[in-house]
Amino acid sequence: MQGQHADPAARPRRTRRPGRHPVRLRHHRQPPALLMAHPFPHTTAAGGTAAPSDEAGLHDLHDLLDRIGDWGPVRTPAGLFRLVPVCVERDLPLLARWMNDPAVAAFWELSGPPAVTADHVRAQLAGDGRSVPCVGVLDGTPMSYWEVYRADLDPLARHYPARPHDTGLHLLIGALGDRGRGLGGTLLRAVADLALDRRPACTRVVAEPDLRNIPSVAAFLRAGFRFSAELDLPGKRAALMVRDRCLRHLL
Repeated sequence: MQGQHADPAARPRRTRRPGRHPVRLRHHRQPPALLMAHPFPHTTAAGGTAAPSDEAGLHDLHDLLDRIGDWGPVRTPAGLFRLVPVCVERDLPLLARWMNDPAVAAFWELSGPPAVTADHVRAQLAGDGRSVPCVGVLDGTPMSYWEVYRADLDPLARHYPARPHDTGLHLLIGALGDRGRGLGGTLLRAVADLALDRRPACTRVVAEPDLRNIPSVAAFLRAGFRFSAELDLPGKRAALMVRDRCLRHLL
């Protein structure tokens, strides 16, 4: 259900990927050795989190999205979930492996050597913080890749009546075993609600999956998004999906 951006050329390294899934329910579970080589913040017994010190500087870059690194963990029906801003040196082997899964590459078009994925991620990290790449960690296991972005500052805003502080989501799920069991909808709801909780100025969360991608649209609906409109975007006709603050407890 990863929706492509309204203007693929407007963001460095973002390519057109027709039908891109915001909940890319694909890829293979990583072997223990790989997971151990890339430690992530973990929840302590007291319910807090411990993060590697080399990530501390990342948080200051993301003020346009109210410091995603500080959003903290959230309990979901699937387990304890947390967004961790990407650290290229730590996360690149994992992300590049996901991007080279044929099911992912068909939508993201970032297959190839690790440098392809590195360029894509670094372009966001080098920006002003309007798009923040993150790894989704579920019960201590990195299992998804997210891009949280300011939709009102994105080329997407040319294609719909954007409001200040609209927050956009892109998501791919990296483990084969996590696909097709409703996990995408569960995590989309959790992250959308995190954005609304941690960003007081944000009144809604938006996404733009390919209109032909019925499973993607269905996952957003399960996550409490409503179908708002059809959008003609470069490379696809998209469903504008919206989760409203004022309706979040009804949907």
